[in-house]
Amino acid sequence: MRMDDKELMEQVKTGDEEAFAQIVSAYKNRVVNFLWQLMGNYEKAVEISQETFMRVYFKADKYQPIAPLSSWIYTIAANLAKTELKKSSRLPQVPMEAVENFLAEGSAVSHDSARKDMIKKVRQAIDALPPRYRIPVVLKDIEGFSQEEIAQMMKRPIGTIKARISRGRSQLKRELERSVFASDSLAVNEE
Repeated sequence: MRMDDKELMEQVKTGDEEAFAQIVSAYKNRVVNFLWQLMGNYEKAVEISQETFMRVYFKADKYQPIAPLSSWIYTIAANLAKTELKKSSRLPQVPMEAVENFLAEGSAVSHDSARKDMIKKVRQAIDALPPRYRIPVVLKDIEGFSQEEIAQMMKRPIGTIKARISRGRSQLKRELERSVFASDSLAVNEE
């Protein structure tokens, strides 16, 4: 029988490794996916997710059950990702093998070249967003958090989060339009 998150965290606070394993099992894939969307590098996402869960375990006494456990975990992950993004001067591109492996694990998706090309363009457009826009956009549009939850996670006013999501989406749209336009003109020139 699975306990709810609040009960599990109470057990983790006492050092219960079984309860911690249940939390990791419940959130690991979602956190890795979230970090991969932010970082653009699957290996780095796995590494930061491990650090995230280490902090969840060793700082369990700091968790206050006023917000969902997922919000607290995502806040830790986002903060670690922001720190890592600040350290790196240029974001690495995602190897296509990582995207294919991710898609193969997540769903039965057709591996046609058009889909691969679109995934690559979306990934590059997300990578092009500054972290202050990328994090709220990924949390909202990919992870499904509400604007209020994101504001709480990022410790920013709701108006700031709404503006960042809007600006991030606009930049993402412009980048994708540029990418599609460049592809279309390249295809026309080749003919």
